[in-house]
Amino acid sequence: MIIILKKGADASQVEGLKSLLRARNITPQVSEGSIQTIIGCVGDVAHVDPSILEALDVVESVQRIQEPYKAANRKFHPDDSVIDCSGTKVGGGMFAVAAGPCSVESEEQVVGIAKAVKAAGATLLRGGAFKPRTSPYAFQGLGADGIRMLQVARRETGLPIVTELMDFRDIELFNDVDVIQIGARNMQNFNLLKEVGSYTKKPILLKRGMSATLQELLMSAEYVMASGNPNVILCERGIRTFETALRNTLDLGVVPLLHQMSHLPVFVDPSHATGRAGMVDPVAVAAAAIGADGLIIEVHNDPPHAKCDGAQSQTPEMFASTMERIRRIRAAR
Repeated sequence: MIIILKKGADASQVEGLKSLLRARNITPQVSEGSIQTIIGCVGDVAHVDPSILEALDVVESVQRIQEPYKAANRKFHPDDSVIDCSGTKVGGGMFAVAAGPCSVESEEQVVGIAKAVKAAGATLLRGGAFKPRTSPYAFQGLGADGIRMLQVARRETGLPIVTELMDFRDIELFNDVDVIQIGARNMQNFNLLKEVGSYTKKPILLKRGMSATLQELLMSAEYVMASGNPNVILCERGIRTFETALRNTLDLGVVPLLHQMSHLPVFVDPSHATGRAGMVDPVAVAAAAIGADGLIIEVHNDPPHAKCDGAQSQTPEMFASTMERIRRIRAAR
């Protein structure tokens, strides 16, 4: 349910309305848009009579929301959310690119890549310290040492860092991380989502699961937001279908569709979507053209010898070329 307030609503009356809702175990979420102010009602509203609310002087109208996701719903929040990633703004027309190695392998490696991607125009540094791998024998990441190395790269370049959390028991290691990524395999790890949402207000980059619908993605975002953290960035990274030519099937149509469904920023991950370094450039450019709020691109200084996902990693030179094309596309939008 959303409550649309009258223009120039008296502040004391608005507070009275919010108190009324809280007394009925409903959490009011106020969204002050450029045209109107809306109160989103989070909780069990089945017992609330809209006509009683509409009789209040401060209320213009009341609308019931059919979609199961509320806080993530654009009807609750008509204007685009802008997420502050330690100074890098995402959403609302502001575009960001997170680039870096799939796995942090050494301090020299990640610092060198960070300097290269920043010079090319990246605004965030991505790097895996904890790695979810299909095989238990594959490289699992450097863990706490990897996070420390990312922090060194941040000091050297000023780029905010993005890295994946797999287990809430490691959360204290992420206290000095700028953006916490929840990977595709954990998109529906609801306990993790609730714990992260209640523990921190840091931006959460939430990747779509390999077989998840858009509603399921938004419901996962809802878990984080309902737990107290409104700062969620959605990420489309391709889904698993019958097609095997590329690593995953990327439907770029979900970018404008998610923008219709939700106010949250939408990233695209062309590296995991394609699985091929040579395909990253055209897909990244297409994502920028269709209105993505950001990209997350894997870049490695020596892809043939990368410990993880070398086949889909651009070299710094390839990344610089892609960034130049993206700048031209965005300038033409």
